[in-house]
Amino acid sequence: MQHPPKGRGATANPPPRFLSGSGEVIDDGWAPSDEPPPPLATTVTVEQARSILSRNDSPDIPFALSLNPYRGCEHGCIYCYARPSHAYMDLSPGLDFESRLFAKPNAAELLRRELAKPGYRCSPIALGSNTDPYQPIEREWRLTRQVLEVLAECDHPVTITTKSSLVERDIDLLAAMAKKNLTLVFVSLPTLDRGLARSMEPRATAPQRRLETLRRLGEAGIPCGVLAAPMIPQLNDRELETVLEAAREAGAEMAAYTLLRLPYELKELFRDWLAHHYPLRAEHVLSLLRQMRQGQENDSRFGQRMRGSGQFAELISSRFRLALKRLGYNRRELLLDTEAFRPPLKNGQLNLF
Repeated sequence: MQHPPKGRGATANPPPRFLSGSGEVIDDGWAPSDEPPPPLATTVTVEQARSILSRNDSPDIPFALSLNPYRGCEHGCIYCYARPSHAYMDLSPGLDFESRLFAKPNAAELLRRELAKPGYRCSPIALGSNTDPYQPIEREWRLTRQVLEVLAECDHPVTITTKSSLVERDIDLLAAMAKKNLTLVFVSLPTLDRGLARSMEPRATAPQRRLETLRRLGEAGIPCGVLAAPMIPQLNDRELETVLEAAREAGAEMAAYTLLRLPYELKELFRDWLAHHYPLRAEHVLSLLRQMRQGQENDSRFGQRMRGSGQFAELISSRFRLALKRLGYNRRELLLDTEAFRPPLKNGQLNLF
């Protein structure tokens, strides 16, 4: 039985009957005993985008098209390689990136127009290539949901990468698309250590809750995988096998990893974060990173930026390959169907049959 606060009679504070708004209880896996991140005011600015699909020709990225409904990301992952992109908005890649966000409410309409173009050639669209499509503001804005509805309508293949359990909200759409071989979902899981996760990716779903998300996706028949990324020497690299084992037990069929990347301003941000949270390990971590990056803290060359080079990088790569074989990952090649794509109907247009 709950006791009332001292000097008060009621033990609870339910919302008034006539309140126009409503709240939603969210299970993100964090317990009341976990130290919460300090409050940070978040603003969302509407961006009327002119285009929505980004085209990629990088040889070390496995997709040609990507879509990002948001700029900036509330999860606040210190390692996020997208942080420097906020400089294009004259904003800081630091706290601004995670608190001054941009939403593209016309994303679904722009996508519909793009897919309707006569010259469009179908290729799987990647959601989550830059910022997480299921970051907390998606609960209110629902832009990712709208994009998925357009893709489902057109039988267009899509891949998703997220570290949020909010993806479970869209299981209805994703399960129907999975039956047509139109979707894959990767859950990003760099660590199972709750303390490390809370400091490294403070507003993302707790690691164990992400494993439950993998389980629920698999039970719904949605092919899913784990992205053990980024691997950071002397911080989470020792967990590589443990993460892969836990994800496989939860139902992940595919697995991938990347090495930490530190482009542009991210180098300074990561150094400051290390000095604050892991001062005794900071120089060792940076020294190993430089060993894997040709003596620098970042190497942007294709073929090197995701995996690195040198003995330590080769060791991580070897451990990953052995774990894949032992755990039975990537046994089948999951190629999404691009032949079923149908351009969206124009306003007022009827199906022929």
